[in-house]
Amino acid sequence: MHFSAVAIVALIPAVLGHGLIQSPPSRPTGATLTANCGSGVASQINSDNTSYVEALPPAAAKDKNYKPALCNLWLCKGLQFADNAANVQKWTAGQEVPIKVWLRIPHEGSANVSIVDTKTNTIVGDMLKVWSKGYAPGRTEKDAPLDQKEFSIKVPTGLEEKCANAGDCVLQWWWFGTGAKQTYESCVDFQVVKPAVKERAFNA
Repeated sequence: MHFSAVAIVALIPAVLGHGLIQSPPSRPTGATLTANCGSGVASQINSDNTSYVEALPPAAAKDKNYKPALCNLWLCKGLQFADNAANVQKWTAGQEVPIKVWLRIPHEGSANVSIVDTKTNTIVGDMLKVWSKGYAPGRTEKDAPLDQKEFSIKVPTGLEEKCANAGDCVLQWWWFGTGAKQTYESCVDFQVVKPAVKERAFNA
């Protein structure tokens, strides 16, 4: 079978690849994504929810319904809190949270897991996990080390105010494939709650 150069280029987005957080539930597509980012972006993510961020701005630019400030493509790939409000996690400071990542198609590079302030799209405090190189090597998911796909993070202390309200912060997994030059992002919505205070019973 013969493929022209144009046909091969057209196939690249389906081959290059991809990942996201599977557990806890990460932000999905939904009506708010379509309303703020346009149907082109929503269609691309719906067709492959593990795909890379760089493919989205060209689709957004062609859509008259694209609202850059509300969409914010470089935060969670534009996926919106309102579409994930039913899946907000409630964590306490110091809690160990298990994370499971689907590395559908590896691209060796660097990665990190961080708490991100959604208002400013900036990392809060120190990164919780860092792979400065060697992340997601090989050609299939089984080639990637298990501890790059399944690991735990500890919820930092001092976030009880900044991350008290759902939607103010996300846990973001960020991966950049250096060879492919593609960025992958996946976000978990959470809020930090104060531990319940146990009441003591006193006898008169």
